[in-house]
Amino acid sequence: MWHTLVPEDRHAWLSVALWSRVYRHRGKPDAPAGRTFTLEGRQVVDEDSFCCALGEAVNGPGGYFGWNLSALDDCLRGGWGAAPPFTVDWQHAAEARARLAEPVPTGEGETTTLFDLLLEILEEHGVQVILR
Repeated sequence: MWHTLVPEDRHAWLSVALWSRVYRHRGKPDAPAGRTFTLEGRQVVDEDSFCCALGEAVNGPGGYFGWNLSALDDCLRGGWGAAPPFTVDWQHAAEARARLAEPVPTGEGETTTLFDLLLEILEEHGVQVILR
């Protein structure tokens, strides 16, 4: 349902997904280690849509797994549906890479792309990413 939303509404969708997830998954364990989650990359056009797609991959339709980079980092520590190690099978990754090419500061006067930063965050937490 989030695919057709404008950017501001995608961010609001993530807020709803967070509160819905808290309500629906209270006390449920994370998925077993070693699982593979398929992330559909055709609709990934910005940070919010990446979070929507990853939340859906990990926790199903309307699922939540972060709504910004800091929240993604928190979710990767466990308690939000999956804890590393796991694998993300990123479908249509080349399309997403092209859309997530905007420069992002790294903190040392250098930049990287949002796509590469997302990969770095996932891999730092022990998530294997397969780009297809």
